[in-house]
Amino acid sequence: MAKENGGRQSQLRQLVAHEAARMMAEDGISDYAYAKKKAGRQLGVVEANCLPSNAEIEEEIRIYHELYNSESQPQALRQLREDALVVMELFQRFKPHLTGSVLDGTAGLNSETHIHLFADSAKEVEIFLLNQQIPYDSNEKSYRVREKADKKNTDRMKVPMFTLEAPNGLIKLSVFEVDDIRFSTKSPVNGLNAERVDIAGLRALLAGSI
Repeated sequence: MAKENGGRQSQLRQLVAHEAARMMAEDGISDYAYAKKKAGRQLGVVEANCLPSNAEIEEEIRIYHELYNSESQPQALRQLREDALVVMELFQRFKPHLTGSVLDGTAGLNSETHIHLFADSAKEVEIFLLNQQIPYDSNEKSYRVREKADKKNTDRMKVPMFTLEAPNGLIKLSVFEVDDIRFSTKSPVNGLNAERVDIAGLRALLAGSI
């Protein structure tokens, strides 16, 4: 009986992971928790032990792109990276760094682009946006930044975020304090330090891609 339950749970996890991956690959959803819960509701799966991990969903995203978007996804990803470079060059004074799915290669058509800026204050970035006459929406985003001593939780911080509408998807600019550049935020996929690249790193990535 236990073996049967384990097999059922594994099948449900894979079904939810596949549906969540489809949403993230096709609908531009970037929040793993949201995609996971929405997929679970649609499939009637509510038990926590039947919901996949973020890492399982990311693997399904890569498989989904290989199966269904093998021709279109590489071009879409490159376009998003090129768009990100244009934005980063515009905001060069704020030491921009690209992170998230556009960097790790799982982004597809209409995916969000996440860029971290480092400034004395969010107001400085907002004034820059106004001076450049760039329309934006403002909000906040919560990041995990370090593990707590009890290992059960992580310290979190909220930072101002400006959202820009670009031709190929939303661009999210999270504004950190200047000194925050010394540490990395945590990846929602595996909890490790999230990868990020500056302008030079993105140029090198584009130069090395097909």
